[in-house]
Amino acid sequence: MLRKTLLATFCASALFTVTAPVFAAPTQDIKSEQGTLELTPIVKGLEHPWALAFLPDRQGMLVTERPGNLRLVSADGKLSGPLNGVPQVWAKGQGGLLDVALSPDFKQDRMVYLSYAEGGGEGGKAGTAVGRGRLSEDLTAIKDFNVIFRQEPKLSVGNHFGSRLVFDRDGYLFITLGENNDRPTAQDLDKLQGKIVRLYPDGKVPKDNPFVGQKGVRPEIWSYGQRNPQGAALNPWSGTLWENEHGPRGGDEINIIERGKNYGWPMATHGINYSGLPVPEAKGETAEGTVGPHHVWENSPGLSGMAFYDGDRFKAWQHSVFIGALVSQELIRLQFDGDKIVHEERLLGELNKRIRDVRQGPDGYLYVLTDEEDGVLYKVGLK
Repeated sequence: MLRKTLLATFCASALFTVTAPVFAAPTQDIKSEQGTLELTPIVKGLEHPWALAFLPDRQGMLVTERPGNLRLVSADGKLSGPLNGVPQVWAKGQGGLLDVALSPDFKQDRMVYLSYAEGGGEGGKAGTAVGRGRLSEDLTAIKDFNVIFRQEPKLSVGNHFGSRLVFDRDGYLFITLGENNDRPTAQDLDKLQGKIVRLYPDGKVPKDNPFVGQKGVRPEIWSYGQRNPQGAALNPWSGTLWENEHGPRGGDEINIIERGKNYGWPMATHGINYSGLPVPEAKGETAEGTVGPHHVWENSPGLSGMAFYDGDRFKAWQHSVFIGALVSQELIRLQFDGDKIVHEERLLGELNKRIRDVRQGPDGYLYVLTDEEDGVLYKVGLK
Protein backbone atom coordinates (compact mmCIF):
# COMPACT_ATOMS: atom_id res chain seq x y z
CA MET A 1 0.00 0.00 0.00
CA LEU A 2 1.27 3.39 -1.01
CA ARG A 3 0.71 5.23 2.26
CA LYS A 4 2.46 2.45 4.22
CA THR A 5 5.62 2.96 2.17
CA LEU A 6 5.88 6.69 2.81
CA LEU A 7 8.24 6.79 5.78
CA ALA A 8 10.60 9.66 5.07
CA THR A 9 11.24 12.44 7.61
CA PHE A 10 11.00 16.07 6.53
CA CYS A 11 12.22 19.43 7.74
CA ALA A 12 10.19 21.20 10.41
CA SER A 13 7.20 23.28 9.35
CA ALA A 14 8.88 26.37 10.76
CA LEU A 15 10.80 26.60 7.49
CA PHE A 16 7.61 27.34 5.52
CA THR A 17 6.63 30.81 4.38
CA VAL A 18 3.32 30.94 6.20
CA THR A 19 0.60 33.03 4.58
CA ALA A 20 -2.35 32.00 6.72
CA PRO A 21 -2.75 31.37 10.46
CA VAL A 22 -4.27 28.30 12.02
CA PHE A 23 -7.98 28.32 11.10
CA ALA A 24 -9.49 28.40 14.59
CA ALA A 25 -13.11 27.76 13.61
CA PRO A 26 -15.47 25.73 15.78
CA THR A 27 -16.03 22.03 15.23
CA GLN A 28 -19.48 21.19 13.89
CA ASP A 29 -21.52 18.12 14.85
CA ILE A 30 -23.63 16.56 12.09
CA LYS A 31 -25.87 13.51 12.36
CA SER A 32 -25.18 10.45 10.24
CA GLU A 33 -26.30 6.83 10.08
CA GLN A 34 -23.11 5.66 11.78
CA GLY A 35 -23.21 8.23 14.58
CA THR A 36 -22.41 11.91 15.00
CA LEU A 37 -19.94 13.33 12.51
CA GLU A 38 -17.33 15.71 13.88
CA LEU A 39 -16.47 18.24 11.17
CA THR A 40 -13.39 20.37 11.84
CA PRO A 41 -12.21 23.14 9.48
CA ILE A 42 -8.41 22.94 9.15
CA VAL A 43 -7.59 25.79 6.78
CA LYS A 44 -9.51 28.20 4.56
CA GLY A 45 -8.51 30.60 1.80
CA LEU A 46 -7.73 27.91 -0.80
CA GLU A 47 -8.52 29.03 -4.35
CA HIS A 48 -10.50 26.26 -6.04
CA PRO A 49 -8.49 23.41 -4.46
CA TRP A 50 -8.55 20.23 -6.52
CA ALA A 51 -6.55 17.52 -4.73
CA LEU A 52 -4.40 16.69 -1.73
CA ALA A 53 -1.64 14.22 -0.87
CA PHE A 54 -0.28 13.42 2.59
CA LEU A 55 3.40 13.76 3.33
CA PRO A 56 5.04 11.10 5.51
CA ASP A 57 5.21 11.18 9.30
CA ARG A 58 2.19 13.48 9.51
CA GLN A 59 4.20 16.47 8.35
CA GLY A 60 1.21 17.92 6.57
CA MET A 61 -0.10 17.64 3.05
CA LEU A 62 0.30 19.07 -0.42
CA VAL A 63 -2.79 20.76 -1.89
CA THR A 64 -3.28 21.84 -5.51
CA GLU A 65 -5.20 24.95 -6.45
CA ARG A 66 -6.69 24.97 -9.94
CA PRO A 67 -5.33 28.42 -10.94
CA GLY A 68 -1.83 26.92 -10.72
CA ASN A 69 -0.53 26.88 -7.14
CA LEU A 70 0.78 23.97 -5.10
CA ARG A 71 0.68 24.67 -1.35
CA LEU A 72 1.64 22.89 1.80
CA VAL A 73 -0.68 22.65 4.80
CA SER A 74 1.33 21.88 7.92
CA ALA A 75 0.15 19.46 10.58
CA ASP A 76 -1.01 22.39 12.74
CA GLY A 77 -3.04 23.97 9.94
CA LYS A 78 -0.68 26.61 8.57
CA LEU A 79 -0.87 27.32 4.85
CA SER A 80 2.37 27.95 2.96
CA GLY A 81 2.87 30.29 0.08
CA PRO A 82 2.92 28.73 -3.41
CA LEU A 83 5.79 26.30 -3.92
CA ASN A 84 8.29 27.16 -6.64
CA GLY A 85 8.96 24.97 -9.66
CA VAL A 86 5.34 24.10 -10.50
CA PRO A 87 4.65 24.01 -14.27
CA GLN A 88 2.67 26.70 -16.02
CA VAL A 89 -0.92 25.53 -16.41
CA TRP A 90 -3.80 26.30 -18.78
CA ALA A 91 -6.26 27.66 -16.21
CA LYS A 92 -9.45 28.03 -18.21
CA GLY A 93 -12.84 26.42 -17.65
CA GLN A 94 -12.22 23.13 -15.84
CA GLY A 95 -8.50 23.31 -16.66
CA GLY A 96 -5.61 24.19 -14.39
CA LEU A 97 -3.48 22.42 -11.80
CA LEU A 98 -5.35 19.25 -10.94
CA ASP A 99 -4.22 16.07 -9.17
CA VAL A 100 -1.17 15.42 -6.97
CA ALA A 101 0.35 12.09 -5.93
CA LEU A 102 3.54 10.94 -4.26
CA SER A 103 5.86 8.35 -5.75
CA PRO A 104 5.60 4.86 -4.24
CA ASP A 105 9.37 5.23 -3.62
CA PHE A 106 9.05 8.70 -2.12
CA LYS A 107 11.45 7.83 0.72
CA GLN A 108 14.22 7.38 -1.84
CA ASP A 109 13.30 9.71 -4.71
CA ARG A 110 11.10 12.44 -3.14
CA MET A 111 9.13 12.58 -6.39
CA VAL A 112 5.83 14.47 -6.55
CA TYR A 113 3.52 13.85 -9.53
CA LEU A 114 1.20 16.55 -10.85
CA SER A 115 -1.52 16.42 -13.49
CA TYR A 116 -2.63 19.61 -15.16
CA ALA A 117 -4.16 21.17 -18.26
CA GLU A 118 -1.53 22.17 -20.80
CA GLY A 119 -2.11 24.53 -23.72
CA GLY A 120 -0.41 24.63 -27.09
CA GLY A 121 -2.92 22.69 -29.16
CA GLU A 122 -4.23 23.71 -32.55
CA GLY A 123 -6.60 26.66 -32.27
CA GLY A 124 -5.55 27.34 -28.70
CA LYS A 125 -6.87 24.04 -27.38
CA ALA A 126 -5.51 22.13 -24.37
CA GLY A 127 -5.02 18.63 -23.05
CA THR A 128 -4.00 16.80 -19.90
CA ALA A 129 -0.30 16.53 -19.02
CA VAL A 130 1.49 14.79 -16.17
CA GLY A 131 4.95 15.51 -14.83
CA ARG A 132 7.08 14.90 -11.79
CA GLY A 133 9.76 16.64 -9.77
CA ARG A 134 11.59 16.34 -6.46
CA LEU A 135 10.22 18.03 -3.35
CA SER A 136 13.04 20.15 -1.96
CA GLU A 137 14.45 19.43 1.49
CA ASP A 138 13.07 22.71 2.83
CA LEU A 139 9.61 21.93 1.36
CA THR A 140 9.46 25.17 -0.63
CA ALA A 141 9.90 23.95 -4.22
CA ILE A 142 9.49 21.20 -6.77
CA LYS A 143 12.92 20.69 -8.31
CA ASP A 144 13.76 19.50 -11.84
CA PHE A 145 10.14 19.13 -12.93
CA ASN A 146 9.86 16.98 -16.05
CA VAL A 147 6.80 16.19 -18.18
CA ILE A 148 6.35 12.41 -18.53
CA PHE A 149 3.01 12.28 -20.38
CA ARG A 150 0.89 14.41 -22.70
CA GLN A 151 -2.62 13.73 -23.92
CA GLU A 152 -2.58 13.76 -27.71
CA PRO A 153 -4.08 15.40 -29.62
CA LYS A 154 -5.06 18.45 -27.53
CA LEU A 155 -8.77 18.97 -28.11
CA SER A 156 -10.21 20.69 -25.05
CA VAL A 157 -11.59 24.22 -25.04
CA GLY A 158 -11.99 24.00 -21.27
CA ASN A 159 -13.81 20.76 -20.50
CA HIS A 160 -13.28 17.16 -19.46
CA PHE A 161 -9.64 16.74 -18.50
CA GLY A 162 -10.13 13.79 -16.13
CA SER A 163 -6.72 13.80 -14.44
CA ARG A 164 -6.72 11.48 -11.42
CA LEU A 165 -3.40 9.75 -10.68
CA VAL A 166 -3.24 6.31 -9.04
CA PHE A 167 -0.28 4.01 -8.41
CA ASP A 168 -1.08 0.31 -8.09
CA ARG A 169 0.62 -2.26 -5.87
CA ASP A 170 3.22 -3.00 -8.54
CA GLY A 171 4.15 0.66 -8.92
CA TYR A 172 2.45 1.30 -12.27
CA LEU A 173 0.94 4.75 -12.77
CA PHE A 174 -2.65 5.03 -13.99
CA ILE A 175 -3.91 8.35 -15.38
CA THR A 176 -7.59 9.02 -16.07
CA LEU A 177 -8.29 11.14 -19.14
CA GLY A 178 -11.49 12.91 -20.13
CA GLU A 179 -12.64 13.02 -23.74
CA ASN A 180 -12.28 16.82 -23.86
CA ASN A 181 -16.05 17.05 -24.52
CA ASP A 182 -15.45 15.49 -27.94
CA ARG A 183 -17.61 12.36 -27.56
CA PRO A 184 -16.52 10.07 -30.43
CA THR A 185 -12.84 10.29 -29.46
CA ALA A 186 -13.47 8.06 -26.43
CA GLN A 187 -13.78 5.16 -28.93
CA ASP A 188 -10.83 6.22 -31.11
CA LEU A 189 -7.81 4.11 -30.17
CA ASP A 190 -5.43 6.40 -32.04
CA LYS A 191 -6.28 9.20 -29.58
CA LEU A 192 -5.83 9.59 -25.84
CA GLN A 193 -9.23 11.15 -25.13
CA GLY A 194 -11.64 9.21 -22.90
CA LYS A 195 -9.01 6.71 -21.82
CA ILE A 196 -7.19 5.38 -18.80
CA VAL A 197 -3.49 4.93 -19.49
CA ARG A 198 -0.93 2.82 -17.67
CA LEU A 199 2.72 3.82 -17.49
CA TYR A 200 5.93 3.19 -15.62
CA PRO A 201 6.69 5.98 -13.11
CA ASP A 202 9.08 7.60 -15.61
CA GLY A 203 6.39 7.71 -18.31
CA LYS A 204 7.61 4.75 -20.37
CA VAL A 205 5.01 2.32 -21.72
CA PRO A 206 4.95 -1.19 -20.21
CA LYS A 207 5.33 -3.88 -22.84
CA ASP A 208 2.36 -5.82 -21.44
CA ASN A 209 -0.15 -3.01 -21.99
CA PRO A 210 -3.08 -4.47 -23.97
CA PHE A 211 -2.58 -2.58 -27.25
CA VAL A 212 1.20 -2.51 -27.51
CA GLY A 213 2.33 -3.30 -31.05
CA GLN A 214 -1.06 -2.76 -32.69
CA LYS A 215 -0.91 -0.47 -35.70
CA GLY A 216 -2.71 2.83 -35.28
CA VAL A 217 -3.36 2.30 -31.56
CA ARG A 218 -1.81 4.29 -28.73
CA PRO A 219 0.26 1.86 -26.62
CA GLU A 220 -0.38 3.83 -23.42
CA ILE A 221 -4.06 2.83 -23.36
CA TRP A 222 -5.23 0.47 -20.61
CA SER A 223 -9.00 0.99 -21.03
CA TYR A 224 -11.25 3.22 -23.13
CA GLY A 225 -14.82 4.48 -23.53
CA GLN A 226 -14.58 6.83 -20.54
CA ARG A 227 -16.28 10.25 -20.50
CA ASN A 228 -14.79 12.44 -17.76
CA PRO A 229 -13.27 10.36 -14.94
CA GLN A 230 -12.55 12.77 -12.08
CA GLY A 231 -12.25 10.15 -9.36
CA ALA A 232 -10.13 7.01 -9.06
CA ALA A 233 -8.69 4.92 -6.25
CA LEU A 234 -7.17 1.51 -5.64
CA ASN A 235 -9.39 -0.90 -3.73
CA PRO A 236 -7.18 -1.79 -0.74
CA TRP A 237 -8.63 -5.29 -0.37
CA SER A 238 -8.74 -6.49 -3.97
CA GLY A 239 -6.03 -4.27 -5.47
CA THR A 240 -8.35 -3.38 -8.36
CA LEU A 241 -8.64 0.12 -9.81
CA TRP A 242 -12.04 1.76 -9.28
CA GLU A 243 -12.95 4.84 -11.31
CA ASN A 244 -15.90 7.21 -11.22
CA GLU A 245 -16.95 9.49 -14.03
CA HIS A 246 -19.49 12.11 -14.99
CA GLY A 247 -22.30 11.12 -17.27
CA PRO A 248 -23.88 13.82 -19.43
CA ARG A 249 -27.28 14.76 -17.97
CA GLY A 250 -27.70 11.71 -15.77
CA GLY A 251 -25.69 8.51 -15.79
CA ASP A 252 -22.78 9.19 -13.44
CA GLU A 253 -21.08 5.86 -12.85
CA ILE A 254 -18.46 3.77 -11.09
CA ASN A 255 -16.40 1.29 -13.10
CA ILE A 256 -14.00 -1.42 -11.99
CA ILE A 257 -11.25 -1.06 -14.56
CA GLU A 258 -9.97 -4.12 -16.39
CA ARG A 259 -7.21 -4.51 -18.94
CA GLY A 260 -8.20 -3.56 -22.48
CA LYS A 261 -11.94 -3.18 -21.80
CA ASN A 262 -14.33 -0.72 -23.45
CA TYR A 263 -16.57 1.11 -20.95
CA GLY A 264 -19.02 2.28 -23.55
CA TRP A 265 -19.08 6.06 -23.82
CA PRO A 266 -20.71 7.44 -25.94
CA MET A 267 -22.31 4.28 -27.38
CA ALA A 268 -23.80 3.29 -24.02
CA THR A 269 -25.06 5.71 -21.37
CA HIS A 270 -27.80 6.12 -18.76
CA GLY A 271 -27.86 9.86 -19.45
CA ILE A 272 -28.98 12.30 -22.12
CA ASN A 273 -27.46 15.47 -23.54
CA TYR A 274 -27.75 18.69 -21.55
CA SER A 275 -30.12 19.89 -24.28
CA GLY A 276 -32.57 17.21 -23.21
CA LEU A 277 -32.06 15.24 -26.42
CA PRO A 278 -30.52 11.75 -26.58
CA VAL A 279 -26.77 11.37 -27.01
CA PRO A 280 -26.47 10.97 -30.82
CA GLU A 281 -24.04 8.04 -30.73
CA ALA A 282 -25.85 6.16 -27.95
CA LYS A 283 -27.42 2.80 -28.71
CA GLY A 284 -29.06 2.67 -25.28
CA GLU A 285 -27.94 1.94 -21.73
CA THR A 286 -25.88 -0.97 -23.02
CA ALA A 287 -23.95 -1.66 -26.21
CA GLU A 288 -22.46 -4.87 -27.55
CA GLY A 289 -18.78 -5.32 -26.72
CA THR A 290 -18.78 -2.84 -23.85
CA VAL A 291 -18.68 -3.19 -20.07
CA GLY A 292 -21.64 -1.77 -18.16
CA PRO A 293 -21.10 0.38 -15.07
CA HIS A 294 -20.54 -1.30 -11.73
CA HIS A 295 -22.82 1.29 -10.15
CA VAL A 296 -24.83 4.08 -11.77
CA TRP A 297 -26.77 7.18 -10.74
CA GLU A 298 -29.66 8.12 -13.03
CA ASN A 299 -29.53 11.64 -11.52
CA SER A 300 -25.96 12.95 -11.62
CA PRO A 301 -24.38 13.94 -8.29
CA GLY A 302 -21.36 15.29 -10.24
CA LEU A 303 -18.77 12.81 -8.96
CA SER A 304 -15.22 13.79 -8.09
CA GLY A 305 -12.46 12.47 -5.79
CA MET A 306 -12.87 9.09 -4.13
CA ALA A 307 -11.26 7.24 -1.21
CA PHE A 308 -11.69 3.76 0.22
CA TYR A 309 -11.76 3.58 4.01
CA ASP A 310 -9.62 0.85 5.54
CA GLY A 311 -8.55 2.67 8.71
CA ASP A 312 -8.82 1.28 12.22
CA ARG A 313 -10.02 4.50 13.87
CA PHE A 314 -13.66 4.33 12.77
CA LYS A 315 -14.81 0.71 12.46
CA ALA A 316 -18.28 1.79 11.26
CA TRP A 317 -16.71 3.10 8.04
CA GLN A 318 -14.85 -0.10 7.19
CA HIS A 319 -15.68 -1.39 3.71
CA SER A 320 -16.95 1.98 2.56
CA VAL A 321 -15.86 4.15 -0.32
CA PHE A 322 -16.34 7.91 -0.07
CA ILE A 323 -16.91 10.08 -3.17
CA GLY A 324 -17.14 13.84 -3.47
CA ALA A 325 -20.16 15.32 -5.25
CA LEU A 326 -19.94 18.69 -7.00
CA VAL A 327 -23.52 19.13 -8.20
CA SER A 328 -25.45 17.71 -5.25
CA GLN A 329 -22.82 19.23 -2.91
CA GLU A 330 -22.41 16.18 -0.69
CA LEU A 331 -20.01 13.48 0.39
CA ILE A 332 -21.37 10.11 -0.73
CA ARG A 333 -20.62 7.01 1.33
CA LEU A 334 -21.10 3.67 -0.44
CA GLN A 335 -20.94 0.52 1.67
CA PHE A 336 -19.99 -2.68 -0.08
CA ASP A 337 -19.72 -6.41 0.50
CA GLY A 338 -16.96 -7.89 -1.61
CA ASP A 339 -17.33 -5.73 -4.71
CA LYS A 340 -21.11 -5.43 -4.41
CA ILE A 341 -22.39 -2.01 -3.33
CA VAL A 342 -25.16 -2.63 -0.79
CA HIS A 343 -25.97 0.80 0.68
CA GLU A 344 -25.62 4.53 -0.02
CA GLU A 345 -25.54 7.43 2.44
CA ARG A 346 -25.35 11.16 1.68
CA LEU A 347 -23.26 13.29 4.06
CA LEU A 348 -22.30 16.97 4.56
CA GLY A 349 -25.21 18.36 2.57
CA GLU A 350 -25.57 20.95 5.35
CA LEU A 351 -22.42 22.66 4.09
CA ASN A 352 -23.92 23.52 0.68
CA LYS A 353 -20.42 23.26 -0.78
CA ARG A 354 -18.99 21.46 -3.82
CA ILE A 355 -16.91 18.53 -2.55
CA ARG A 356 -13.91 18.19 -4.85
CA ASP A 357 -11.64 15.67 -3.13
CA VAL A 358 -11.67 13.24 -0.22
CA ARG A 359 -8.73 11.25 1.16
CA GLN A 360 -8.18 9.02 4.17
CA GLY A 361 -5.45 10.51 6.32
CA PRO A 362 -2.73 8.54 8.10
CA ASP A 363 -4.55 9.33 11.37
CA GLY A 364 -7.70 7.51 10.19
CA TYR A 365 -9.76 10.66 9.65
CA LEU A 366 -11.20 11.74 6.32
CA TYR A 367 -9.97 14.98 4.77
CA VAL A 368 -12.28 16.84 2.40
CA LEU A 369 -11.69 19.79 0.04
CA THR A 370 -14.40 22.19 -1.09
CA ASP A 371 -14.15 23.64 -4.59
CA GLU A 372 -14.70 27.39 -4.16
CA GLU A 373 -12.87 30.68 -4.51
CA ASP A 374 -12.48 30.50 -0.72
CA GLY A 375 -12.10 26.74 -0.45
CA VAL A 376 -11.83 24.94 2.87
CA LEU A 377 -9.99 21.83 4.00
CA TYR A 378 -12.04 19.87 6.55
CA LYS A 379 -11.22 16.95 8.81
CA VAL A 380 -14.12 14.52 9.27
CA GLY A 381 -14.51 11.85 11.93
CA LEU A 382 -17.07 10.09 14.11
CA LYS A 383 -17.53 11.12 17.74
